[in-house]
Amino acid sequence: MANVTTMMEFLLLGFSEVREQQLVHTVLFLLLYLETLTGNLLIVAITTLNWRLHTPKYFFLRHLSILDLCYISTTVPKFIVNSLTDRREISFLGCVFQVFVFISLASTEMALLTLMSFNRYVAICLPLRYEFVISRGACGKMAASSWFSGSLSGLMQTAVTFSLPFRGSNEIHQFFCDIPQLLKLSGSDWIMAEMDISALIACLAFICFVSMIISYVCIFSAVLRIRSSEGQNKAFSTCLPHLVVVAFFFSTSSFAYLKPPSDSPSFQDLLVSMFYTVVSPTVNPLIYSLRNKDMKAALKKIIGREKFT
Repeated sequence: MANVTTMMEFLLLGFSEVREQQLVHTVLFLLLYLETLTGNLLIVAITTLNWRLHTPKYFFLRHLSILDLCYISTTVPKFIVNSLTDRREISFLGCVFQVFVFISLASTEMALLTLMSFNRYVAICLPLRYEFVISRGACGKMAASSWFSGSLSGLMQTAVTFSLPFRGSNEIHQFFCDIPQLLKLSGSDWIMAEMDISALIACLAFICFVSMIISYVCIFSAVLRIRSSEGQNKAFSTCLPHLVVVAFFFSTSSFAYLKPPSDSPSFQDLLVSMFYTVVSPTVNPLIYSLRNKDMKAALKKIIGREKFT
């Protein structure tokens, strides 16, 4: 970190320079943020309070909800405050912290989604060994390993990014501190740094993606051998929401991080970044809870208990 410039702050890019449109975007982001907080906090509360949901499936879902809460809180509140106050500044240390936390949580989510697919693989393909393989101790170790690996990835990528000297403009062409746009501020040094970071991200994403593909190939092969159509529908309804979340998160984040950053900001880049930073943690509670009978039954039970106490 010895080559870090003395630059004291960066300027973030908004979605519009028109004040009225800024306020509209603020309201939109605030509503999405409140919906995300409500949905994920509800999942955490339900899976914690209802002892019937103290299973590996809901254990990983609870960790995913906690991740999404932290993930969206890393970028959106700062954007809302800046839009309300008509400011664009973020301090150098604030930018470092935002990058580290954001990348750590994103990497942890990739690992956690992989673990969730492995959990479904064992449940469907190895049902007799499920309690032995996915024990309570094993769940804790797998969750801890995903958080640790994500933090390590975030530390490495943040160190590489901020070890470069930033030259010229301090304007980040993004509404939060994003690595591809930060690398562009380092002049000619960004090419090698981007190759290193892209290789690391691609390696992590490839390992997680291949692991999930293998898991779901085995899962669908086992499901298709089920003679009962009811059993097939139940298995597919369990797996498809997870596949939707995986496809949505990986496609949007891969597009943003693996393509070369443009010299000028584009609305497309901002829109794509909004999908994997804001929309993804917002829709996760809807995907995992609305079609889940156990979650809906537990929620009705909690609401009914509070109504009559």
